[in-house]
Amino acid sequence: MARLFPTQTDAAVERSDNPAVLSLDDAATRDVIEALSSETAYDIFRLLNETPATPSRIADQLDQSVQNVHYHLENLESAGVIEVADTCYSEKGREMSVFVVSEDPTLLFLGTEDDRPSLKRAFKSFASLLGPPSILLAAGESVSQLVTTE
Repeated sequence: MARLFPTQTDAAVERSDNPAVLSLDDAATRDVIEALSSETAYDIFRLLNETPATPSRIADQLDQSVQNVHYHLENLESAGVIEVADTCYSEKGREMSVFVVSEDPTLLFLGTEDDRPSLKRAFKSFASLLGPPSILLAAGESVSQLVTTE
């Protein structure tokens, strides 16, 4: 008998080309840093950056309890770095959320709101040399390295 509910998702990790820029004096910056400060949360974020996943799949992949994964997913979702993209169902028919990284990438700027005009000028100069796609790649790698080193 064919399954009535989907057990797989067709959600994809899609990123826009409009990054959110967070600076040190932005209240959301602390939320993002706190949400990613745990090694487990960071591992979850990296996994979701590669592929959409349900909490149970994340727990299996990272050898964590589903309860622990749910805790970190709630923190990451509250910080705005991940979101629910789809719903699928377990073999037992239970509804499961499918999480992905947020559509808008986030750039963490280690300066204040007053420094943003100089940041924009620097990015415009950089973009004219390398092109916008390379900036998003560089910014994403820089944020990844920043969070890893702390």
